This record gives sequence, C-alpha cells and structure tokens, in this order.
Amino acid sequence: MKKILLLLASPAILFFASCGGTKTDDTTVAIPGMMEVQLKINGNALSIMVPDSTKGKIEMVEQSWGATEIKVGKDFQISIEEGEGDVALMKSDIAGNDVNKFKRYVKDEPTILLWESEITAPEFHFYAVMKPAAVSYIVKDIAGEMFGEKSAETMVEAAKTLKAKDAPKPEA
Repeated sequence: MKKILLLLASPAILFFASCGGTKTDDTTVAIPGMMEVQLKINGNALSIMVPDSTKGKIEMVEQSWGATEIKVGKDFQISIEEGEGDVALMKSDIAGNDVNKFKRYVKDEPTILLWESEITAPEFHFYAVMKPAAVSYIVKDIAGEMFGEKSAETMVEAAKTLKAKDAPKPEA
C-alpha cells in the first residue's frame, strides 16, 4: 500500500518542485510573471526578460540615437543602448542634480545603481552596465518618468537577464 501511495504521490511532488521556474533554453530560466523578448541593437541579437502581457501592452521602439525602449504598462519602462557606461560618472550626476534631489541608494554595486530621489514626491531610478558578451550595454529607466521602488527593482531584475543570442550557425 505504501508503495502505491508513493508511486501516486511522486508525480505531484515533481510537479510542485518544478513550479518555481522552467528552463526555456540552455541559459534562460523562466521567471513567473515575466517573458523573454528578442531585440537587436546595432545588429547584435539580444534577449531580456520583461513583465508578461498581463501587466500591460508590450511596446518596443528603436530610437534614432540607437537605444531600444521597452515599455510594459506604466510601471516598466527601460532603455537599452550599446555603450561602455560609467557608473562613477552617473553617481556624480546623481549627486549634482539640483532639481531631482538624491535621497539614498537602494543598490550601489559596481555595475548597477538603484536610487531614490525626489522633486515633489519620492521616485526611484536605475542605471546598469551589462556585458552579456563582447559588447557592453547601458540599461536604465526611461528619463522623465517616475517609478516606485518595486517597479524600479523589477526593471533592475530584468536588466540582469540581458543576454546575447548567438548568431544562427551556417548549415553544412
């Protein structure tokens, strides 16, 4: 009887143990509430996880200056552009902003800044330099928008998922 019960319970245990995320390929782990999108910047194929369509309409716009902006509803709006970035310079700009007054860093890492500032109400912004392959990219919130801490943290987590996609291999 115990063997039959164990045999019947095993699939349920495996199902619940795998609910935290599933592999979608060799390196991407699905994050609940997020989906992977493909994009190209300067001919380089990339992917990034963004909130799924239950959070809003997904819009991707390639800007004339080379950035790609991805928006999902009003709480997720990021800009990705090729560039080396400079976290130290960004920290200097944040501290020197006389209009949007710096309050505190939520994250202050070598390649990621997440900070709170205020004009009339608290708002959160982020700046990240990601290097998924040979090329570096600057990922940041879209300028001029105001985001809460949770929204900014979601955008930072998305930035961490930026990866280069291998070019298709020629067939033999």
